[in-house]
Amino acid sequence: MNEQRNLFVAILLVVGILFGFQYFYERPKTLEQQKSFETAQKLESEKPAAPTLGGSSEQSREEALQSSARVAIDTPKIKGSINLRGAMIDDLSLLEYRETTDPSSKPVVLLTPDTVKTAYFGSFDWSFVGKEDQKLKLPGKDTVWQASGQTLSVGSPVTLTYTHGDGLIFERVIEIDENYMFKITDKIVNRTKETITLKHRTMVERHGAAVSSQGGFILHEGAIGVIGSKLHEVDYEDLKEQTKPQETYFEGVQKSWIGFTDKYWLTAIIPDVAKQTNLSFVGNHDKKIYAVIADSQPMQVASGSESSITNHVYAGAKILELLDMYEAKLGFDKFDLAIDFGWFYFLTKPLHYALKIMNGWVGNFGIAILIITILMKVLFFPLANKSYRSMSRMRSMQPKIQAIQERYAGDRMKLNQAMMELYQKEKINPMSGCLPMIIQAPIFFCLYKVLYVSLEMRHAPFYGWVHDLSAPDPTSILNLFGLLPFHAPDFAHIGAWPIIMGVTMWLQQKLNPQPADKAQAMMFMIMPLFLTFLFATFPAGLVIYWTWSNILGIIQQWTIMRMEANRQQVVIKK
Repeated sequence: MNEQRNLFVAILLVVGILFGFQYFYERPKTLEQQKSFETAQKLESEKPAAPTLGGSSEQSREEALQSSARVAIDTPKIKGSINLRGAMIDDLSLLEYRETTDPSSKPVVLLTPDTVKTAYFGSFDWSFVGKEDQKLKLPGKDTVWQASGQTLSVGSPVTLTYTHGDGLIFERVIEIDENYMFKITDKIVNRTKETITLKHRTMVERHGAAVSSQGGFILHEGAIGVIGSKLHEVDYEDLKEQTKPQETYFEGVQKSWIGFTDKYWLTAIIPDVAKQTNLSFVGNHDKKIYAVIADSQPMQVASGSESSITNHVYAGAKILELLDMYEAKLGFDKFDLAIDFGWFYFLTKPLHYALKIMNGWVGNFGIAILIITILMKVLFFPLANKSYRSMSRMRSMQPKIQAIQERYAGDRMKLNQAMMELYQKEKINPMSGCLPMIIQAPIFFCLYKVLYVSLEMRHAPFYGWVHDLSAPDPTSILNLFGLLPFHAPDFAHIGAWPIIMGVTMWLQQKLNPQPADKAQAMMFMIMPLFLTFLFATFPAGLVIYWTWSNILGIIQQWTIMRMEANRQQVVIKK
């Protein structure tokens, strides 16, 4: 009995430590990062000395969009523009996703011009290899390109051209599909009398570390890439400005990609899979400026000839089906890892697809969560039955166990021997109540992870007062769930669903054998209250899942207890 309790206590302690670490360490650290970023936005920031990072001035987003000639981007899913100064993709909004649950709110802004403090953009540049070619002029960030049209749309590419008059002609053909993939083909025509050697660079630059308020150890947000079939996740604070940072520089790789990931959004460079490319993560964390870079191998262009290079840039929502489709279509590696499925990737990805399919059938992501939870309970029904049956028998043995403990309170050896004899006589295995739960734990953690990272849950409504399953329950017990005319402070914000979850956890504990040890009993009593406060900050979809899982467990456990009680009565009558 003591062994079972100790194991169960250890499991609860591990859960408490994980949640406590998230709530008392990771969450304050993330909030501090956001506060530092907001403070930095209010101050004049010094531009870095490195020529590849940082703009030349600071403007509002509206001023920046009006200060230069642009080519409009107009597709069913994207609205934005290409800056003809530097031929950069630096203005992008996602039309299918809004900043809030209000349908009239602004679309999510992904990319922003380089002269804005919160700049986030893609650029494409040429550089010479060798000093003998420096007399020729290459286009740079301040170069104004000529456009073949006024609008880039699906099926209507735009060609940008730059000619300096020294014999070099540069063309940039930009295409976009019906989703979020750009295809950029850079061509150089050499009409000089000499052979020149150049390198091409594609770069995504970002000013400011955008981190969600509930990231922490559950989710990676920052620089990311799959390089040589290996996933690399680099936090913003780890990006230091160096010439060639050994830990973040990769030479001559193929079938790879590199970019920046947020909770729901991604901007990534996919170099030509047939060519070797040098990839690197660079940045200056003090100045909040970061970049991911794809550099081509040196390209020789003979006099009278031309050369070209094609790269792709994905800028949009992290939709699993799209990531899988592009990976197969373009032939590069593991694009789906842009979604942080975690260590149990082989389980979380199928669960994601199952939730997506179920949501398509029932038309509500919250209902899909409830149905998937039922299916998970059915899958583990035999294991759960064994666990609950063991706990039920242990509960019925409590009077006998307490009597043995009182009889042999001063003799540990005889106490253990008497307990083992009782277990053998009643055919009870103390460990059988815990092992099934341990086996189920990775599956339920995977479901928890899927619900946390799934884009489909963002702004997805449920019934009643929950209008966004990705946000915490909006109600609060302090203002009687909206009946009193004031807003409860965030630190004391405890909604209806977290309270229901705490009650279900308390009821489930009442069905389990109660610890004889007073300290353990006190901890068990506090645990539902602690988790109620903790879950108040979690997305409502996760709280609903946890509550529904508790309710199903209570029904199953209560049914088994009744069956065991009836069985005991039959045995006694015989």
